[in-house]
Amino acid sequence: MSATWAAVGQIALLVALLAAVHVPLGAYIARVFTSPRHLRVERAGYRLVRVDPDADQRWSTYLLSLLGFSLASLLLLFGLGRLQSHLPLSLGTPPMDPAGAWNTAVSFVTNTNWQWYLGEQSAGHLLQMAGLAVQNFVSAAVGIAVVVALIRGFSRSGAEGRVGNFWSDLVRATVRILLPIAALGAVVLVATGVIQNLAGPTEITTLAGGAQSVLGGPVASQESIKLLGTNGGGFFNANSAHPFENPTPVSNLLQVFLILLIPSALPRAFGIMVGDKRQGHAVLGAMAAMWVAAVGLLTWAEMAAPGAVPQLVGAASEGKETRFGAAGSALFAAATTGTSTGAVNAMHDSLTAPGGGVTLFTMMLGEVAPGGVGAGLYGMLVLAIVAVFVAGLMVGRTPEYLGKKIGQHEITLVALYVLAVPAVVLIGTAVAIATTAGQAGMQESGPHGLSEVLYAFTSAGNNNGSAFAGLTVSTPFYNTLLGLAMLLGRFVPIALVLALAGRFASQQTVPAGSGTLPTHRPLFVGLLVAVTLVVVGLTFIPVLALGPIAESLS
Repeated sequence: MSATWAAVGQIALLVALLAAVHVPLGAYIARVFTSPRHLRVERAGYRLVRVDPDADQRWSTYLLSLLGFSLASLLLLFGLGRLQSHLPLSLGTPPMDPAGAWNTAVSFVTNTNWQWYLGEQSAGHLLQMAGLAVQNFVSAAVGIAVVVALIRGFSRSGAEGRVGNFWSDLVRATVRILLPIAALGAVVLVATGVIQNLAGPTEITTLAGGAQSVLGGPVASQESIKLLGTNGGGFFNANSAHPFENPTPVSNLLQVFLILLIPSALPRAFGIMVGDKRQGHAVLGAMAAMWVAAVGLLTWAEMAAPGAVPQLVGAASEGKETRFGAAGSALFAAATTGTSTGAVNAMHDSLTAPGGGVTLFTMMLGEVAPGGVGAGLYGMLVLAIVAVFVAGLMVGRTPEYLGKKIGQHEITLVALYVLAVPAVVLIGTAVAIATTAGQAGMQESGPHGLSEVLYAFTSAGNNNGSAFAGLTVSTPFYNTLLGLAMLLGRFVPIALVLALAGRFASQQTVPAGSGTLPTHRPLFVGLLVAVTLVVVGLTFIPVLALGPIAESLS
């Protein structure tokens, strides 16, 4: 009973902290993207790269700017990985092989942060700081920029497809939101015991009398943005289970808070920017309902489900972080798979079969509960359009959302968005299962082996980055195929969202009438949750039945 109340207590404290900052942070984010003023440091950056931050771009130009920036980032990060042995602060780390450097570059540029390598053995300090940490900032800023462009599409009328300026949105998200919060978070993490230095390997004597090499590094600064930007890539292979990354229960709760901070505040900014705060409340309500359900199911699975043996050790402890308990592992897992973070403080392959199924399912939702930085909100808004369209079909009226008509072209873009990531996940899984190279990486056979492969492609396609850890992916086959999954899973949905934003921005806003579906009431929240679950169910239940569901029933 004490363990149960402790679990409830930490969840309640987390929710209280998020609620305390929801209104001021959401309002601040809205001001950042509606203010006509540019900071002096921002103007200097614009002059350096020779862009006009006040140029209002059409959605296609916005997309090309985004893709060009991401391509340049990918090439730079690939080069750092291949050349790191010749760079300062490399600590003697060898260069990554071409397939591995490709996978790492795609992973961090797409905000996935999937890691096929051991961080302390394969990435020197310069690659960590100048490559991976930088992408942690700008890949998160790209996600925020895309959702801001979509919000402008809803709020503008007859704007000829103009949705803002990508360069201005990218810089503002980085300079005004991510940098200050990450800096503060790093200081607090250092106070809890997370290390921050440029030390190389240090030989220490273990309690058993042996010797062990322990690596230092700029961990707190990378840890903060890894979580705040819903990135997830760890400085060490053990990720947030490593005591240098996550030393105490206080740091563990702080890390979950950082993961959920911006995704939970963005709906408030959305409501302010579209001129109706109730719309933000409705979206947040749907996100919160699904996240609370995931936390509850995961906590039950790890503490009370068959196989959790609570009468012996309090829960299924193998592969869990014993410093924080099973409840701490469950809360962290729900936060990282409900967003696109992918950080772990326990091995998800060691979760009970129902627990592993929950983490898979929350990613398959499209990571909208509450989702990644920016990506979660634009994913939920696309599903809101689906919900409005379904409701319109039921009553025989032309569907509208926030004063925008949803016609053939709009619903085609929405349908392609809904199908894009599942196609990447299922085709990738099928290719891996059907080929000798794919089967060679599987540690287990049967339902659990399928779950391992399915989890990998679900994580890559949804830009999450966590792993079941039972699948050997450090091979050219998996590095190449998972890299393609990450690339398609990130940029195909972004292109469709920006195209949708352009179409909405071009429309004239239609005043709400007697036939307009109210999208701010509890009924719509329930419909939105139901549509999300049905879309996922129709797509993924068959393969889940062959994997975690079959394993749970066996």
